[in-house]
Amino acid sequence: MAVAVVGAGAWGTALAKLIADKGESVTLWCREPEVLAGIRERRVNEPFLPDVPLPEKLDVTRALDACVRDKELVLLAVPAQYLRRVLEELASHVSTSQHFVSATKGIEEGTLLRMSEVVADVLPFSPDLAVISGPTFAKEVAREEPTALVAASENVASVLLVQARLATRTFRVYTNDDVIGVELGGALKNVIAIAVGVASGLGLGYNPAAALMTRGLAEISRLAEAMGGRRETLAGLSGVGDLVLTCTGQLSRNRTVGVALGEGKSLADIVSKMRQVAEGVATTHAAVALARAHQIEMPIALQMERLLRGEATAREAMHELLERPVGSE
Repeated sequence: MAVAVVGAGAWGTALAKLIADKGESVTLWCREPEVLAGIRERRVNEPFLPDVPLPEKLDVTRALDACVRDKELVLLAVPAQYLRRVLEELASHVSTSQHFVSATKGIEEGTLLRMSEVVADVLPFSPDLAVISGPTFAKEVAREEPTALVAASENVASVLLVQARLATRTFRVYTNDDVIGVELGGALKNVIAIAVGVASGLGLGYNPAAALMTRGLAEISRLAEAMGGRRETLAGLSGVGDLVLTCTGQLSRNRTVGVALGEGKSLADIVSKMRQVAEGVATTHAAVALARAHQIEMPIALQMERLLRGEATAREAMHELLERPVGSE
């Protein structure tokens, strides 16, 4: 099966490498000319996935039409807030005969749409779409370290196709039909990871980190259920699994943002020094808006939004969380 991977960040590149290593024909689309040149000339994506040699079988292009032409599977791996723009460029080059996979974790600001909803909103037809999510650091996937994640779709044939095309000896793909729960777990855990990072940046220990992760999972589960997802989905790889990885792993961009905020650095300064996108920043604002729309309490997300907007310091945000009335679990 010929595969197109749209987005040459660390995650898109790691997925393209995984598919190419399986012997599949895969084309990777990238916007940056230096990324294209690096892969073609040195077989490495220096800005986003350095020190990981890429197979010769992996083709790369800056032309979206060439990337997706005659491809049976189109895998989307661009940052959440850029997905709509890329899809608008892509829309006239794809067809109903193609299968789509969203590998992007986030919620679109303004519209508050999940990524699968953005895809359905932009494409001029109803796409055959699955989403993938779970505890995955791109660098470890590219190095073939054991990894497990979830492919979700309401169409059983779609998830079985994705499972067959992506699964390897070290990359385990489980299936699920709860697209809402899987997408919200993957998006909202980034908000909680910022909070856990803030606690670390303030010099706090393991107790507050564990409390934030646990109560954060409660917030995510409440919102997912209110939006039509299932609580049990959040107990799986796309919920607890991804939450633990992103809140504790040193490779987590969102946790890194939180640590810097806890140390007193400004958000503008933090973001300006990051080459890759920390999806949790935009997702925090979207999460608070969704919580209000569904009348769901998400105190951790609310305090992180106050911090990101400059309405509270890191210490004040944590103090507000501790001063909330206690209740039953």
